[in-house]
Amino acid sequence: MKINTALILCAGFGKRLNPITQNTPKPLLKIKNLSLLDHCISLIEDLDIKKILINSFYLKEQINEYVKNHTHKVEIKVIEDGDNILDTGGGVLNLVNKSDEENFLVFNPDTIWNQSYVNEINHMIDLYFKQKLKNILLLVNKDLSFDKNLKGDFGLDNNLINQNYKNYIYTGCQVLNKSILNNEKIANFSITKIWFNLIKDKKLNGFESKIKFYHATNLEVFKKLKDL
Repeated sequence: MKINTALILCAGFGKRLNPITQNTPKPLLKIKNLSLLDHCISLIEDLDIKKILINSFYLKEQINEYVKNHTHKVEIKVIEDGDNILDTGGGVLNLVNKSDEENFLVFNPDTIWNQSYVNEINHMIDLYFKQKLKNILLLVNKDLSFDKNLKGDFGLDNNLINQNYKNYIYTGCQVLNKSILNNEKIANFSITKIWFNLIKDKKLNGFESKIKFYHATNLEVFKKLKDL
């Protein structure tokens, strides 16, 4: 089995990168002459995924123009959140409802994605299907974070995520089955609501990344990333 559709979450306001995000949505900010969205799409293409769904809300016209004016090997469709921003959970639910697929690879473009992630993500997908999981997150030890101010989100023990010893950071990549959203309605809610419920049932899985983690956390960090 394989993943056929990836989701990229591009609806956020990017307030932590003000003032540069007042006129440009965060996914279209550039690192090494490529937008954050470009870096993400390039990785998805290297993963041999056939379709991308992108959500939009803030400065959505720029996201639409970007997709229309760039040629990629993968089919890309932009789906608007609607009249109100939906946050990560509502945004994902709105996207998966527009697809006949059951399983999705989900990305936040805040991370500087690159081709070195291909093997890790493929191994994570293999584990997801072999163990018949419903959700697995790509995590990295906070010691590998470029931004040393980032605190850990979770603990990880034998690929099971917990809330003890929070020394792992969520990288912004996960695989999920749409069934974990069955009890939700399209509204503004965070995907962390789903994760914490899964943690309580010991059903949230993690896969450890060994790659140095670069993340556009805020304006100060973004400026440093541009200088690398």
